[in-house]
Amino acid sequence: MNLDATPIITSLLDTDAYKLHMQQAVFHHYSQVPVVAEFRCRSSEILGTYANEIRQQVQLMADLSLTKEEFHYLSSLPFFKEDYLTWLKQFHFKPEQVDISTTDDGQLAIRISGPWVEVIMWEVPLLALVSEIVQRDRHPQITADDAVKQLKKLLTVFYSQAEEDHIDLSRFKLMDFGTRRRFSYDVQSAIVSVLKKEFPYLVGTSNYKLAHELGLSPVGTQAHEWFQAHQQISPELANSQIAALQSWLDEYPDQLGIALTDCITMDAFLRDFDADFAKRYQGLRHDSGDPIEWGEKAIAHYEKLGIDPMSKTLVFSDSLDLQKSLELYRYFHKRINLVFGIGTRLTCNIPGVIPLNIVIKLVECNGKPVAKLSDSPGKTICEDDEFVNQLRKAFDLPKMEKAC
Repeated sequence: MNLDATPIITSLLDTDAYKLHMQQAVFHHYSQVPVVAEFRCRSSEILGTYANEIRQQVQLMADLSLTKEEFHYLSSLPFFKEDYLTWLKQFHFKPEQVDISTTDDGQLAIRISGPWVEVIMWEVPLLALVSEIVQRDRHPQITADDAVKQLKKLLTVFYSQAEEDHIDLSRFKLMDFGTRRRFSYDVQSAIVSVLKKEFPYLVGTSNYKLAHELGLSPVGTQAHEWFQAHQQISPELANSQIAALQSWLDEYPDQLGIALTDCITMDAFLRDFDADFAKRYQGLRHDSGDPIEWGEKAIAHYEKLGIDPMSKTLVFSDSLDLQKSLELYRYFHKRINLVFGIGTRLTCNIPGVIPLNIVIKLVECNGKPVAKLSDSPGKTICEDDEFVNQLRKAFDLPKMEKAC
């Protein structure tokens, strides 16, 4: 193995903000909980040929640690606690936690096992390096300038459409969510830099390294794994979502208050999202299912609870691009506050390039299965049909065909 190769991931902060936010909560509440996460390619891509190069990059990640400057930067933020940052300063990736192989039919297989507080850090940089390795091999001629050129074309279309439709953009807010499936780090850095200079509606990035370097707000709260893990942490499966929501508030009583709604479908989420939760959380995040239907349900729920929707925020983050964001803004912006988290279609949107449709999700916690039952069947993650049936029964959901 050639360990003289240039590392793709060069900083612990080259990750999504919600990873550090969740890691701190896990550190304080569930430091001994073991988990297993697995890689999924949702398309028919044959990626097994890249296994050796991915394995090599994973070995290189063992050398990463928080720099003194990065430690001081995190210490300056209002939501990190001293004991967690002291621990994080000693943190190193453990490559032995990551098993990388190729299946008989050429598919890439990745399985990550270990304490949740450590495993939680693998997902985002691992996906980013898989994407960069593949795209660099397939499109060696493409540069960050190509990505910026395409971005400027899309911004021109965005402004023209807003002007044509007489849309007031004063409350439009965009966040970069593009780390996991970016073309490369250089492309993401160039895209976010241009947006900062030329797009006044950029309010932050989910990438902590870029937030630090570019002076942007780091944005992100919790992911599906937070709710999935509680399926085997909570004493009662039917109360697992409530336990997850409450545990988050225990860690962050008045910060980072955007709740993800689709781990067990929006309808099941809203049944648990009572008046107290609705008042304390700042808003909700959409990540699957029809966005208009979801937004209408969210607004109706707030109104039913006697809460002014204009005091809350909806974050849309499912397969967004600038055009779709503008359409959703036009539809909802006079009724509730909005933020649009655009990922792949910012950082891997180059003519001729097909982004990878890859994820890493929890499949076990405490030695038992966990599941994600999203509002889009193709996004459902399940390892154990029997557990999925238990989950559907606990949350009073109809049975579905297996879709994972």
